[in-house]
Amino acid sequence: MAQDIAFSYPGRDVLSHVDVAVSPGTRLGVVGENGTGKSTLLRVLSGELAPSRGTVQREGSLAVVEQEMAAPPGVTVGDVVDASLRALRAVVTELDAAADAFDHETGDLAAYGEILARVEHLAAWDADRRVDVALTRLGACRDRERELATLSVGQRFRVRLACRLAERSDLLLLDEPTNHLDDAGLDYLTGELLAWRGGVVAVTHDRELLDDVATEILDLDPSVDGRPVLYGQPGYLSYRFAKNQAVQKWRRRYRSERERAAKLAAILDRSYENLSDEWRPPKGSDKHRRATRARQHVKSADRLAQKLEETAVEVPVPPLELVFPELVAMSPGWSPAEPVLEVRSPRVVAPSGAVRLDLPGTRVAVPPSGRLLVIGANGSGKSTLLAALAGALPLDRGTRTVVDGARVGAVTQEGAPVPTDVTGFDAYAREALDLLEAGELDPDHLVPVAFLGLLTEEDLDRPLTELSAGQRRRFDLARALLHVPHLLLLDEPTNHLSIDLVDELTQALRVTPAAVVVATHDRRMRAELADWPVLDLTPSR
Repeated sequence: MAQDIAFSYPGRDVLSHVDVAVSPGTRLGVVGENGTGKSTLLRVLSGELAPSRGTVQREGSLAVVEQEMAAPPGVTVGDVVDASLRALRAVVTELDAAADAFDHETGDLAAYGEILARVEHLAAWDADRRVDVALTRLGACRDRERELATLSVGQRFRVRLACRLAERSDLLLLDEPTNHLDDAGLDYLTGELLAWRGGVVAVTHDRELLDDVATEILDLDPSVDGRPVLYGQPGYLSYRFAKNQAVQKWRRRYRSERERAAKLAAILDRSYENLSDEWRPPKGSDKHRRATRARQHVKSADRLAQKLEETAVEVPVPPLELVFPELVAMSPGWSPAEPVLEVRSPRVVAPSGAVRLDLPGTRVAVPPSGRLLVIGANGSGKSTLLAALAGALPLDRGTRTVVDGARVGAVTQEGAPVPTDVTGFDAYAREALDLLEAGELDPDHLVPVAFLGLLTEEDLDRPLTELSAGQRRRFDLARALLHVPHLLLLDEPTNHLSIDLVDELTQALRVTPAAVVVATHDRRMRAELADWPVLDLTPSR
């Protein structure tokens, strides 16, 4: 349980007035815009960070799965498994020792029963098998001798997630647990969470996971009164409806207050301006009459100013809303029958010699205003295909053809390199100059970054390295839209984005005139784009 939690980083408040109560069987989904403190809240709940205000009380065992996992040299998958199961194995050892030493005439049956109950509650004797099952079902590495440093970020994440699920802790804290899972892994995780006997707190942008498992949803986005809101009804759609109603009411109230304040301010300005002419009596009047009338006008204006102040309602600025730019389908001289971009029989081989993508006899062609949904299991080559389409990876076999003058915008999973100490505004300007020099930017068609509603001006004035992963993801999306692309390539676009933005982005992608290729594991997005042509890269068995 956490009461009235607040936390601040130097110069920036992150959490305020947060209350969390998690009992056995509670599955709390935590959502919110990027930078609202979702990951910070997990670190406070776990005890890694001390709140600047409020209290946190925990009972029982705790397991945490962060988004990123360090890979110290020499540490293997087996080391991670052993460290995770050490406590469970210790309980089994304790039970074996108690059983061997137990005296049926004088032994403490209650103490022995307590140890036995702990072992049964944790199913500790079955822990190693559970780890093997979890590693398999999540598509994680099962080679105990494999070093973590040789695994990708996603592979390391799945190893740790499998271990944490096998621990059966009383409280499980998950930070974006679905980011690196395919359909089989998602199904397994969903089943495990539904059967979890302890409490679960999951920070997630996965709308389907919220629908499937969340018993309640805590939204850390600022509300009209500045406090987080707990939505007690289960299900994403119930949450979405309730929040939409609240935000629309907030925006109407904000607009109304701004209009009222502007109207009264204009009346006040006119009143003071009139002091210079309207109050003057006819020429020749005595100065005392002039002064009396001046005082009357001043008092009237002051009373109006006081009324303005007394009746003003402090309504904070509503949350940002995505403003998707007007993209174009074609440039003059193009043929509607000619693809904007096409690859044939692509094959990509990693420097190690491993084949990352091999599609002999396959033609991937994206026409103007075309749509393509790329799906497949982890490791099937979705990201490699999109990188090849973008021209970021050379083909070891096959061809890539782009219509002359086509502008391509891409958002990769890793994101663009983040320059040190460069602000968002500066990085955006550099990108524009680079595109202009390369002839890929029409100066008359440039999308201002602040126009998009993806980041505040305050965020754009900060160095990119200070932004959260989600805020940098928003910046990558803005950068892809900068030059008004004819084709958008989006690799796992829902990763690290708030669910509000994902809803807005999905709708924008459906109606934009530009061509769009999306590779995603997000089940809700796939369902919403189900009428698009699909390329499934999952190898046939």
